[in-house]
Amino acid sequence: MIATLAAALGLTPDDPAFWMPMVFMGLLLLLIAAGIVLDGFDIGVGLLLQLAPSEMRGRMMGLLSPWRDANEFWPMLGLGLFCAAFPFAWGSVLGRLYGPLACMAVGMMLRSVSFEFRIRARTQHKPRWIFGFWAGSLLTAVGQGAVLGRVTTGYQTDAGYGWFAVFVGACAVAAYALLGACWLVMRVDGELQRRAVSWARHAIRWTAVGMVAIAVTLGLANAGVFYRWSDDAHLGLAVAVWFVMLLCFVGIEMLLARLPGKADRVGWLPFALCVLLYLLMLAGLAYSFFPYLILDDMTIWDGSGAVASMRLVLAGAVIAVPVVLVFNVLAYRSVFGKERRALPALPAP
Repeated sequence: MIATLAAALGLTPDDPAFWMPMVFMGLLLLLIAAGIVLDGFDIGVGLLLQLAPSEMRGRMMGLLSPWRDANEFWPMLGLGLFCAAFPFAWGSVLGRLYGPLACMAVGMMLRSVSFEFRIRARTQHKPRWIFGFWAGSLLTAVGQGAVLGRVTTGYQTDAGYGWFAVFVGACAVAAYALLGACWLVMRVDGELQRRAVSWARHAIRWTAVGMVAIAVTLGLANAGVFYRWSDDAHLGLAVAVWFVMLLCFVGIEMLLARLPGKADRVGWLPFALCVLLYLLMLAGLAYSFFPYLILDDMTIWDGSGAVASMRLVLAGAVIAVPVVLVFNVLAYRSVFGKERRALPALPAP
């Protein structure tokens, strides 16, 4: 398949002009996956703040403190890599997404400012910064969902497609809330864990609706994608992916129904199944789009820069990626497991 694709472009598989864009696309997908999972639980917890009693909100934000700086890193790095590796594509792609991207940018800025100001604010002012963090999380989730909705429909501008992007934005809120709630189920116990279970069970239904809507719309909006998944060579793969995703949904629902309780020893499993679910969805979208950046219009080779420029960016990535991996292994090594709460101080003798 690779040799055939290279020949169709008039290249050979070992030509840097052929394989470098694919390497950058793979790196970009890894960054998107990291952003969905690692920044995703952060966004999800932020979305749940207004559902929690006021006395629990400070604790929920405090749980995020060890990873806040690292979480903001992923979307910025992904955007920078996309602009550097695909200079002939970013103007066309981002120009069609300025509304959702502006929503995301405002949300991310509001989240960062509100989180830092809450730490330093007086007690009576903390609730307004908690509300700001919630509002920023909402804007970020809606913006990311709207981006997905626009990309799925091939950037079509008819009114119905615009409303579809809004609907996917709402479902993205549910998906992030599910991820954040499952992370809380894994991290905490007591009343907050019971509330997180309830939030997750409500969010999982709209997450499923959103995923089905994206898959159906992507197939109906583009005949090539529909054929790719429905022909005899790929139908088995499509059925297998949807079956695994269905098992993930059922497994999450069954585990949540038994939490808190006997299933506490596997309280990490709903979060792990959420991660698997979202990674499968991302892999399915990547397979549907390959080799296009814009369906039926621009391939990754059309959008990529000169070989010399890509070599320079790749050299930087080879140096930076190991450093980033080490930093994040150290930063995220405690993201799993129960919260370690400080022991009360002993009275003075």
